Amino acid sequence: MNVQALPMKRYIDNQGNLVDSLPDWANVAKLKSFYCDMVLTRTYDNKAVALQRTGKLGTYPSHLGAEAVGIAVGRALHKDDVFIPYYRDLPAMWARGIPMEKNLQYWGGDERGSDFWPMDIQDGNNDSHQCRDLPFCVPIATQCTHAVGVASALKIQGQHQAALVTCGDGATSKGDFLESINCAGAWNIPLVFVVNNNQWAISVPRALQCAAEFLSEKAKGAGIHGITVDGNDVVAMYDTVSEALDRARKGKGPTLIEAISYRLSDHTTADDASRYRCEDELQQAWQYEPIARLKKYLIAQGEWSEEQDVEWTEHSKELVQQAVERYLTMPPQAPESAFDFIYESMPTELHRQRDELINKAMRMQGGKHE
Repeated sequence: MNVQALPMKRYIDNQGNLVDSLPDWANVAKLKSFYCDMVLTRTYDNKAVALQRTGKLGTYPSHLGAEAVGIAVGRALHKDDVFIPYYRDLPAMWARGIPMEKNLQYWGGDERGSDFWPMDIQDGNNDSHQCRDLPFCVPIATQCTHAVGVASALKIQGQHQAALVTCGDGATSKGDFLESINCAGAWNIPLVFVVNNNQWAISVPRALQCAAEFLSEKAKGAGIHGITVDGNDVVAMYDTVSEALDRARKGKGPTLIEAISYRLSDHTTADDASRYRCEDELQQAWQYEPIARLKKYLIAQGEWSEEQDVEWTEHSKELVQQAVERYLTMPPQAPESAFDFIYESMPTELHRQRDELINKAMRMQGGKHE
């Protein structure tokens, strides 16, 4: 079944043609910035996969094909909102101001890549603020329960802010997700769920996960607002996420957004999707991907050119390479840090082992220890 043929919110089709009048906010400058954001984050994604293949990064989950979802989420959130991401969310985190090298650090096996607090970051308006976003969550759907706690706290504190949590389509089959949307509805908390329905939960296709036509229909059982959006249309995504966040901030309840996209990559670099996915399906999905769609529209409007595209692509490569160099030159964690965050009060025996590790590290470094 061609999921793109299903009824869903959309402004620009895969040929770059308008199917509905654009929202008032969708001026040329905004759309060009979205396009540049998506090209940059795809350039990063390609580089991250290459780093993993050459042994400079651990297992990495590509976000290829989900750029519109991530950029829309990251740009729609206000700086004082709270973002609770899942592992395929580099575009949204980057749009929120988290440096790319932090993402590389995390997937390189360094937990300091999850440390955003305290961190002064820049939002889309270049305003500095202290990050309150949570780090990546790899266990499936558990971040949804965290988001319920965050949104509940915002409501209790009387703050007119919202929380937004993302997950994949596979997460919607987990009890954590279903319990979370139920709590969100019963407690009327300022929370937005964005489901990146990329059609595959590792090797399990969407058709085998749920018998409902839309995953957004799960919102009905929780008594919350639900909507299905073309996740390859950054305009539809940004408009929908912005509206949902506005509703949440005004105390009008949570929203479940299903973003229809497609995972154009393997599940992670440890996966081989050709074992369970046919090539024809993948090639058809490439016809709907988000970057080419917006590029076609901008070129048709006379607002973008192939020359500009080449220039921005080269600039994106430079920015990504700078982030890679910062990552590769980061000093390693002190070896004793493996002991420092396990116990509130470390047992005596571990103190001895920690000291032995420090002494060994100093001997290996010629008497120097950071």
